[in-house]
Amino acid sequence: MQDQQFCANLSRLRREKGVSQRKAASDLHISQALLSHYENGAREPGLAFVCRACDYYGVTADFLLGRTGERSETRPGPDTFRQLASQLRQIAEQAERYI
Repeated sequence: MQDQQFCANLSRLRREKGVSQRKAASDLHISQALLSHYENGAREPGLAFVCRACDYYGVTADFLLGRTGERSETRPGPDTFRQLASQLRQIAEQAERYI
């Protein structure tokens, strides 16, 4: 029997997305019966399904598997790097004035 947190997360994410088991199963390329088994803990999915489900629901595997409460990774985007570069330039300019 697999971890109940995975089952609960899988089911909750589907409901939050507002899709039926039939629709989610079709989108995930499995049968509705198999998705039901995954959601109720009767069967354990393979890695390929976990990866597809993460992409489908927009969450990390750690979240889906119940290892973290964070749904997505916090990766800095290009704007963050631009802001950091700007701040570093300002610091460098201030340091130049003191030298």
